[in-house]
Amino acid sequence: MSFQAYLTNIKKQTGMDPDDFRRIATQKGYLHNGQINAGIKAREIVTWLKEDFKLGHGHAMAIYALFKGIKNESDE
Repeated sequence: MSFQAYLTNIKKQTGMDPDDFRRIATQKGYLHNGQINAGIKAREIVTWLKEDFKLGHGHAMAIYALFKGIKNESDE
């Protein structure tokens, strides 16, 4: 599955795009100025996404990859 397919499926499932997740992550204290706060582990973010949005592990990791800057919305 391409990275873009992950984002498309996440949007279908949750109705949210990456900017929506960034906004909520910032409100929850996971991000500041678009960067993951020091001391925040991938596990915390992935668990939050799985519990609150019912994302699977791969989809939650896709959002984490966006937060971390490993991937961006234009990646295939």
